[in-house]
Amino acid sequence: MNAVSDSLIDSSDVAIPIHAVDPEGLDALLASIGEVEAAWARSTGFDAAAGAVTIIADAGGRIGRVLFGLGRSDRSRAAMITGKLSAMLPQGDYQFATELPDPMLGAVGWALGNYRFERYKTNLSPIPRLVVPRGVDPAEARGMARAITMVRDLINTPANDLGPAELSQAIHDLGARFGAKVSEIVGDELLSANLPMIHAVGRAADVDREPRLVDLVWGNPAHPKVTLVGKGVTFDTGGLDIKPSSGMLLMKKDMGGAANTMGLAHMIMEAKLPVRLRLLVPTVENAISGPAFRPGDVLRSRGGVTVEIGNTDAEGRLILADALAVAAEEDPALLIDLATLTGAARVALGPELPAVYTHDEALAADLARHAVQRLDPLWRLPLWAPYEAMIDSKIADINNAGAGGFAGSITAALFLDRFVPKTIPWIHGDIYAWNASSRPGRPEGGEAQTIRALFALIQERFGTA
Repeated sequence: MNAVSDSLIDSSDVAIPIHAVDPEGLDALLASIGEVEAAWARSTGFDAAAGAVTIIADAGGRIGRVLFGLGRSDRSRAAMITGKLSAMLPQGDYQFATELPDPMLGAVGWALGNYRFERYKTNLSPIPRLVVPRGVDPAEARGMARAITMVRDLINTPANDLGPAELSQAIHDLGARFGAKVSEIVGDELLSANLPMIHAVGRAADVDREPRLVDLVWGNPAHPKVTLVGKGVTFDTGGLDIKPSSGMLLMKKDMGGAANTMGLAHMIMEAKLPVRLRLLVPTVENAISGPAFRPGDVLRSRGGVTVEIGNTDAEGRLILADALAVAAEEDPALLIDLATLTGAARVALGPELPAVYTHDEALAADLARHAVQRLDPLWRLPLWAPYEAMIDSKIADINNAGAGGFAGSITAALFLDRFVPKTIPWIHGDIYAWNASSRPGRPEGGEAQTIRALFALIQERFGTA
C-alpha cells in the first residue's frame, strides 16, 4: 500500500467541502455560506492569505466545511500549497468545492502533504483523503505521487540499508513493475567491460558494496531513444580527500541523482510514452581502504580520455563520465543526467533552485517553459568554454577538480561535456535533492527536483508515436 497515492480517491458520498479562495473572492464566499459560519470565519481572523485554514463545524459538531486561503499573487499560489491541508486536517474524506488555480498540482500537493518516511516508524497515524478534482486524471495524479514518494524514500534511507546492491535491487523492482529489462555489471567485471572509472571510485568499498553499472531498458526499440543517467553514490566519505564529519551528515543523499532519474523513468513508463527508455545508474560507495584511488592518480575513462585526480571528493563526475560514454554510443534523441554534483551550485542558486546545463537553445527554452508551467523551478547556467582552462592537466587530458576554487558547478558540467558528443541533445542537472526545511507538501528530507518539468518536456517532444 502506498499511503500517499492512496490518499487520492475517485469519489466519496461523505466528502467534506473545501472552499479554496483568494482575498478578492472572500466576501462573496462568506456571503454564500450563512451568517453563523461567516461570523465564525471572521472571528478566527481568516483572511484567505496563502495557506490560511479555518475549519467550520456543522450543527452536529462535526467538520462541516474547510476554508483555505490561496493568497493574493500567483507567487503565493506555490506548487504543493495544498499539502498544508492534508498535513493538518483530521482523517476523513474531502473535496474541493471551488476551482483550484492548477487542479493537478493541487491533487499532487495534497498527496505529497501526506508523505512520511515510514521505514523505521511503528506507529502510523491515519491520513485524510481527497476526491480528485474535476478535470484531473486520477491515475496520472496517483502515478506522479507514487514516483515522487519513491524518490523521497530512496534518498531518506540511510546508507547502512541502501548501498549499491540495494539501489540496484530498487531498479530491478522498478523494472519488474513495468516490464522493463534490467541488467548490471558488477565489481571487477567493470574492468573487462571498459568501465574503469566506475570501478576505481567504488573499489575501496566492502565486498557486499561492490561498484556496479545498472542498466534498465523499456519500450519499443523503434521509438525515439530517451536515455537517463543518474549519479548513484550511496555514501560519500570524500575518499582519501576525506570530508569533515559535518560534511558527511547528509551524504546518504549523494545518490539523489539516481533516485530522481528513477522517478522520471517511473513517470515515463507509467504514462506509456512512446519512447525507447534507457536508465543507466553507476552506483558506488566512495569509501576509504587500501585499494582507494588517490589524489594524483591518472585514470583512463571508457571514452579514452585520461583524467588526473585532483580531488577524490570530486568522484561523481568520474562515474557519470563512464556512464555518459555508454549512453552516447547509442546516439539517443535525448540524453539527461541528474546528479547531486557540487556544493558550488547550492552556493550560487541555493537548495531550491537546481542548476541545469545544455548547449541546445531550443531545448533550454522548452525546459524553462515547462519548469514555469509545472512550478518545478530550475535555472540554466552556462557551459562557459573559457573555464575549460580550469580543468586542464599537465600530465593528462583533463583534471577532475577545477583549479582556483571558482565556478565549481560550471567546471563540473564542462568536465561531463567532454564525454557527450555535441550532436546529442543533452541536459545536465546539478540538483540538491533535499529539503532543508519543511514547506507545504515538501517535508524536510529527500526531494524530487526537476523531474516534473523534464517529464513534461519529454511528453511534449515524444508524446505521440
